Amino acid sequence: MAAHRRSGRSSAAGRSARTVATIALAGAATATGFDGAGQAAPTPGQVESRVGALYREAEVATEKYNGAQERAQAARQRLKRLQDEAARGQERLGSAREELGSLATAQYRGGGLDPALQLALSDDPDRYLDGVEFAERAGHRQAAAVARVREQLREIERLRGAARIEVASLRSRQAELKRHRTTITGKLGAARRLLSRLTAGERARLTGEAAPGRAFRSSASARGGRAAPGSATSQAPTPRAAAAVSYAHRKLGSPYVWGATGPDAFDCSGLVQAAYRSAGVSLPRTSYAQINAGRRVPRSELLPGDLVFFYSGISHVGLYVGDGQMIHAPNPSAPVRLAPIDEMPFAGAVRVG
Repeated sequence: MAAHRRSGRSSAAGRSARTVATIALAGAATATGFDGAGQAAPTPGQVESRVGALYREAEVATEKYNGAQERAQAARQRLKRLQDEAARGQERLGSAREELGSLATAQYRGGGLDPALQLALSDDPDRYLDGVEFAERAGHRQAAAVARVREQLREIERLRGAARIEVASLRSRQAELKRHRTTITGKLGAARRLLSRLTAGERARLTGEAAPGRAFRSSASARGGRAAPGSATSQAPTPRAAAAVSYAHRKLGSPYVWGATGPDAFDCSGLVQAAYRSAGVSLPRTSYAQINAGRRVPRSELLPGDLVFFYSGISHVGLYVGDGQMIHAPNPSAPVRLAPIDEMPFAGAVRVG
């Protein structure tokens, strides 16, 4: 009977272990959508589709990272201003305390005899009365000095409280940055693992034509070639737009690096921001903020220098250069390049300046 019970427990433990193993394998299969026992190896087309999706998801996280980074930088700047203001307040407090100390010392040294007795014994009553008047004025100065010290102390405490709030805000932004960074690196790592399953020729074909969101297919003009910017700049609506287009043309072939704003590497919104920064125009850091940085224009009225946005979450942006083409930073598998704007779901456009 005991042997039977042991056998039953052993069988149950074995079933439990197999169940855990099955769940673990299923989870691993879900991670990429392709793994799992009994499944055929993914086709290059399936890899294209999944890698494209991973790149889009990474780009969404990248724009969130950029926004968190901008907010963290703003919190750092506010904290620095508060610290500088607190330092100046400490200097003012020190001066007020020195003044108060000097008045207190003078009062102590001049104290002693009753004022009436001092008047009676004085060899020069008029001079003494002048001194009393001076002492009264000194008393007023002392009261004012005390009030200044109290005011400075209250101000220092206010600044310290505001600084504590900014420190908490900065820590929150830093935690947010870490979360988005983890998401981005995870998505990009999964994409690299999928691409590693392909032959060298298949990888070259896919990454050589990579573009976010459309199975990596684009026109021949989108393969990192350098087109002359002359016609685009001449059609731009403003000199600043023309300068931005010219800058983008000079950056064709630059690598995509998430979170980068140049001068040698870019992500999508970083390229657009850098292009207009070169023209003296300050744009927000993220694509979802950049769409509100100008006047909306319909697709039918696009001109070189307009910002063109894609996907419902406004997670991608490029710089329109005319003839249905844009310059954009696609993803880590492709450099800054020319591409048709119809290769991604169009979400809107704005004209800056």
